Amino acid sequence: MNLTWPHVLSWRLRRQFVTAADGPSAVEIARRLCGVQTQVASSARHAVAVRSAVPDPGEIDRALWQERTLAKTWVMRGTLHLVPADELADHCAALSTLRFWEKGSWQRGHGVTTAEIEAIIDAVPKALESAFLTREELVEAVVDLTGDAHLREALTSGWGALLKPLARLGELCYAPPREGKVTFTSPRAWLPSWPAELPPHQEAGVRLARSFLAAHGPASPEMFDSWLFGGVARKAVLKGWFRDLAPELTEVDVEGARLFALTEHIDALAATEPSREVHLLPGFDQYILAAPRNLEPLIPAAVKAKVSRAAGWISPVVIHQGRVAGVWESKDGQIALDLFEDVPEQPLTQALERTRQLLTREP
Repeated sequence: MNLTWPHVLSWRLRRQFVTAADGPSAVEIARRLCGVQTQVASSARHAVAVRSAVPDPGEIDRALWQERTLAKTWVMRGTLHLVPADELADHCAALSTLRFWEKGSWQRGHGVTTAEIEAIIDAVPKALESAFLTREELVEAVVDLTGDAHLREALTSGWGALLKPLARLGELCYAPPREGKVTFTSPRAWLPSWPAELPPHQEAGVRLARSFLAAHGPASPEMFDSWLFGGVARKAVLKGWFRDLAPELTEVDVEGARLFALTEHIDALAATEPSREVHLLPGFDQYILAAPRNLEPLIPAAVKAKVSRAAGWISPVVIHQGRVAGVWESKDGQIALDLFEDVPEQPLTQALERTRQLLTREP
């Protein structure tokens, strides 16, 4: 089958609940998107709201801290995400196939030895077994358990780099904040859906690849690797996942690129017409994050620097005909646009009005 990128991007907008804004709940939106990045919490709330049939500013907090159907932790590419609680174990099982913390270069860069990182991995689950601890409390608990005061400095520097291995291993996730401070706990103790043990990575990886293609396909194994691991997956592991998923896949040609789609979606892909819509999506939106940064049909090369900025910052974007047509930001209650091309006035006005309404609803 031959497809064009405008067809593919239009299909992705529909699959990701953008076109119809018909997402049934925050949990199901996170499930369809394979997670919602929440390095910037307001962007995550907006990403869910713009896709929701009935936007609810308090829904994410209820799902996280009361219903415990969403989990918040470091997963894809070591970044903070909201994921359905019943899928977190799959993310951990798949991601733990790349044990970057065992490399000497990583340990030297973070000022720890092999023995010290092993001690941290042993101590953190014990400290969190039946407690919600702030970062400071967790650090002191690890120092007490290990008797290694040097770990205090290592664990309090940077952006939680020494806690990320614990997140990947399924030993740490966010817990309800206390007096404005982040707290951590054990998924085993906190999440009712947590399994007795992590699933085999082969099964978990296949499930993640299937879910990725269901929202961000057609795609290649390398695109999936870039989204999940940042492009550094163990090649044998990645190949094995796609080998096992192969009976469910159909190869398609997208303007010369040989990509894979789930066979069950082939008819819908073929029937999808290029989008004429205009949408305003928030910063760090999965529509942008899950695609290669060099995908020119989505992000023209001439404007890439305005979308994918320094220090990993992804701008809020204006989408027209499936591609990035501009960026935007909210300033003092007003939306400032920087358009790269002509965008039809009426649909842009409608998108702006909807965005203003969503922004006023944010907590």
